[in-house]
Amino acid sequence: MTKSYALTVAEMDQLFAKLSERYAIYAPTRLHNGGRYALDDTILYKEVTKYSDIEWKQRSIFSMKEVLTPLSQTLFYFTEDEFKEAKVKDERDILIFGRACDLNSVKIQDQIFLENGGEEDYFYKRLREKAHFALMQCDEQFDGCFCCSLGTNVTDLHDLGVAFAEDGAKIQLTSDLFAQYFTENDETLFEVSFPEENDLKVDFPHIETQEEYRRLQVHPMWDEYDKRCIACGKCTIACNTCTCFTTTDIFYGENANVGERRRGCASCMIEGFDTMAGDHCFRKSVKERYRFKILHKVYAHDVRFHTGPMCTGCGRCDADCPELISYSATLEKINNALAEIRQDIKEGVPFNV
Repeated sequence: MTKSYALTVAEMDQLFAKLSERYAIYAPTRLHNGGRYALDDTILYKEVTKYSDIEWKQRSIFSMKEVLTPLSQTLFYFTEDEFKEAKVKDERDILIFGRACDLNSVKIQDQIFLENGGEEDYFYKRLREKAHFALMQCDEQFDGCFCCSLGTNVTDLHDLGVAFAEDGAKIQLTSDLFAQYFTENDETLFEVSFPEENDLKVDFPHIETQEEYRRLQVHPMWDEYDKRCIACGKCTIACNTCTCFTTTDIFYGENANVGERRRGCASCMIEGFDTMAGDHCFRKSVKERYRFKILHKVYAHDVRFHTGPMCTGCGRCDADCPELISYSATLEKINNALAEIRQDIKEGVPFNV
């Protein structure tokens, strides 16, 4: 079905009040301070109850992945004799407002948590099954966006599409799920639109062979990041497709044999993330961690799932980096490095690690 409606701010607030009885509604919200610089505001996802809560004019600094994969999440409680899984705190379903790039990132999250290794992640799945999506129409592009270069400017994951304005919103229903909430509203002509072109155009690298990959790993292009990157991990926290986490057992002070296991958001950019028993570490330098992150998005994810890059072109990593390191510029450097590598292979230049 396709039906459209134009609602005032007051009508949107009434709609949210009705929806909140069954759905926890999450959308980008603005908090003062906490942005890239000291006086910048932060835009992140929180539960909302009225139209004015939503920040729709600017891109959120943090992505909507935090709704489905919380920064900190208790998995189960344990005693000496038994364990018990943590309950979902809110029994309602979830309605999440997101832009096309963010909705497409959910498909990548699904691959990692539901299709990787033959086992579904139970704690992700139980939230994912409750989730429904509202598309936020992008009327203006944001600095660093290149979704059109990846085809992630268009999505089909939403049940309704929303165009925001100061005096209200236009809504297009793309399924019957929410039709019951609009029976008293008059229909209008409206069709949600998608971005058609970005100022920033990115030729996403395509590594064709294992030899190209091995040569790229030791290419000198990575050396500069030992000096530029401070390995803070902000790019991976802001990224809508990064999924690194760690688990920690918390023992209660009153009884050392009782506690809980928590899963927390982590980053492959942080020193010690890949440290193993015996203090063995695979990636000791910052450039090695940066290289691992980039090549996982460019190459490794596609090799695993054959669905393209682990990226939706949202531009958050560029926008949030305190050292102004550009992800899109890194991709261009990879393309230049690949051109050199292919020429070396063509000319028979030997490869020695």
